[in-house]
Amino acid sequence: MHTLNLHHLRLFRAVARDGTLTGAARRLNLSQSALSTQIKTLESTLGHALFERRGRGLVLTEAGRIALDHAEAIFRTADDLAATLRERRTVRKSLHVGALSTLSRNFQIGFIAPFLERKDVEVVLRSGTQAQLLDGLEALALDVVLTNHPPEQGAGSRHLIHAIAQQPFSLIGPPELAGQPLRGLLQTRPLILPGRESAPRAAIDALLDGLAIAPHVVAEADDMAMLRLLARSGAGLAVIPPIVVQDELASGRLAELAKLDGLSETFYAVTLRRRFPNPLVGAALEAAGATKDRSES
Repeated sequence: MHTLNLHHLRLFRAVARDGTLTGAARRLNLSQSALSTQIKTLESTLGHALFERRGRGLVLTEAGRIALDHAEAIFRTADDLAATLRERRTVRKSLHVGALSTLSRNFQIGFIAPFLERKDVEVVLRSGTQAQLLDGLEALALDVVLTNHPPEQGAGSRHLIHAIAQQPFSLIGPPELAGQPLRGLLQTRPLILPGRESAPRAAIDALLDGLAIAPHVVAEADDMAMLRLLARSGAGLAVIPPIVVQDELASGRLAELAKLDGLSETFYAVTLRRRFPNPLVGAALEAAGATKDRSES
């Protein structure tokens, strides 16, 4: 077994940060050929290619990203040791989570909650569109993507889709309306609904049609945070999952006026089929109670 040379690891980190052999060699005051030889020696020691060439630059492979994470941790620990011999510090691991920008913030907090009090874990949160997040997953910049819209699975897809929660919808409004019949509330009160492009909207419309109700929709939004604000404003009764307004329900500011049977929203965690998966992802999925994986070879 070859012994890992930390000097080679330091040179590798410099190339990874610069993105070119030429620039890194200049900063290190080495010849490009000497630096290239050192990197090849490290790759031989680890048994994996660490870079792939794209245009005039170098891009980390999956093994390269893992090597860089460990290199950063190794040199950070070395810096800690040099700073103080009395304090022991644990190398921090990172979990990079992407979440659809319209997703419930309470749900996101619930997913990462098991790691927030761990001193050895740093959680990095990113939000964006579905396309942006899946691109980040493919580029290995994200470990997991949270969404309520599972991506389509084509031939050769590397996505693994885990159903981690199913949230029922309820009618939410002022506590003084509690106990009134559902039909009367839906007929007489202005409603706040998820946007027409959202997954549950079709089921909500079908429910209203089945009750022969022509609703007075005062507002609609795709963003769960905005739906929460609208519900708090008193503009109307909101058709949303209770988790979105869990703090308001707990304080008594809002009340769950009626459960809407048959209406629910499923939340998914999307991961990538990887040779070197982040072990924190498995722990997160287990804590979230992932119920199924769906993928296509």
